[in-house]
Amino acid sequence: MNHTLELGTVTWRRSSYSDGGQNNCVKVADGHPAVVPVRDSKDPHGPVLRFPASAWTAFLGGLKDSRSPMA
Repeated sequence: MNHTLELGTVTWRRSSYSDGGQNNCVKVADGHPAVVPVRDSKDPHGPVLRFPASAWTAFLGGLKDSRSPMA
């Protein structure tokens, strides 16, 4: 079975964890249950990283934990 994701059909959005500038953004494509495509906005035709959805969820959880105030 072929699980190749056709990247020409994905819709990219700027990650809410980016710094807000147009030149320092991580773009993420939603809507793919098994994989999360990620790219650098400075190089839209460059490489795309594909993370397993579970790994991306763990990564975001780590970011949220790092933003929590320390007791």
